[in-house]
This record gives sequence, C-alpha cells and structure tokens, in this order.
Amino acid sequence: MITIALPKGALLKDSISTFKKAGLDFSNALEENNRSLTFESNCKRAKALLVRNGDVPVYVSYGQADLGIVGYDVLRESELKVAKLLDLGFGGCHMSLAVKKNSNYLKPTDLPANCKVASKFIKTARSYFEELNIPVDIVHLTGSVELGPITGMAEAIVDLVATGKTLKENGLIKIDDLYYSTARLIGNPLSMRLDDNHLRDTILSIESTNAL
Repeated sequence: MITIALPKGALLKDSISTFKKAGLDFSNALEENNRSLTFESNCKRAKALLVRNGDVPVYVSYGQADLGIVGYDVLRESELKVAKLLDLGFGGCHMSLAVKKNSNYLKPTDLPANCKVASKFIKTARSYFEELNIPVDIVHLTGSVELGPITGMAEAIVDLVATGKTLKENGLIKIDDLYYSTARLIGNPLSMRLDDNHLRDTILSIESTNAL
C-alpha cells in the first residue's frame, strides 16, 4: 500500500483533487466533521496521512510516507533529502521582501546594514541577503511576521505573499520577490528505488492528468 503525506490547510483540497484524478480518492478527508488523521483511498491501494504542511518533507524523508505534496517554500527551507518529482502548479504565491509603506526603503539595498528582518523562513532569508552582500539580523518568528515592522522590532519581513491583501491591511509593501512558490510532488528516495507499490504508475498518472 502506498502511503501519502497530504498537507493540511490551503493546499489540501487541490492535493486531494490531484490524487483523485490519478485514481486515488481521499475525499473523505474533506468531510467537515471528520477528525481522523489517516485515510484509505476508496480503491484500498493507498493510505493518506494528514499532516502540517511543514511536516510533509519530514514524513517523506524518513520513509513514513512514499509520496507527499508540499509547498516549494517549505521544501526549500527544510533541505531534507527527498526526490523532487513534479511541479503541480497550484498554491502559487511569491516569497517576498516587504517593509512599512511609509518607510524610505524602495529596494533591498536601501535597508541599513545589520537591521532586523523578521521571517518564518530563516534559511531562505539568510541566503537571500548573503547573496546581496547585505548584513542583516534575521529574527525567527512563527506567527504573524507582519507585526515585526508594525511594532518596530524589525525593519522588514521575508514571507509568502499571495494576493498582497494582508500586507496592505497592515501598512506594508513589497520591495522585492525572492521566488515563486507552488505545490510540489515529492517522494522518498528509497521507495522510489524499490518501487514495489506501483509508485511510478501513480506519478505518471499525476503527471499526465496535471498536464491537461
């Protein structure tokens, strides 16, 4: 039986749709009153684990799941050893650098040396500023990073931006985009080599239906 790590939250509905098109239906995971964290597909050929988006690469890397769907932002930040299989195209958003609208910062190089930058994605943020040769102090936050500039704790933030509505409502503006993030299909490298659960067939089905 194939085990698949599905991400809770914004990517779940499209993730389930992706596997359903490939013949693995986990629609019961979307039922409002269902509190289960594991689900069998209707065909009984696969099992899904419902986990936090950030934990998907962990389950796949450690072999508790053969396949998983995760945002590229999380995948890039985790740096875990997984097989990167397909760009699924949904869940698109930018990883962006943002500052207070009333600040004088119009581009990254306007930020003062050694200023504080708040982010959930500290590896991504650190790498970005190192490439620009701008020394900054990265402040790791796990909640609403917009509060960093609002409270004066940070001059800027590095965070995911989909519509920009949250930035606007909190008086922030983007001054640069680091990259564009979409949902990715990943696999456990050992499971891929052994391939005793018809993983290749599932991946090919997803690839063909996703291209339509």
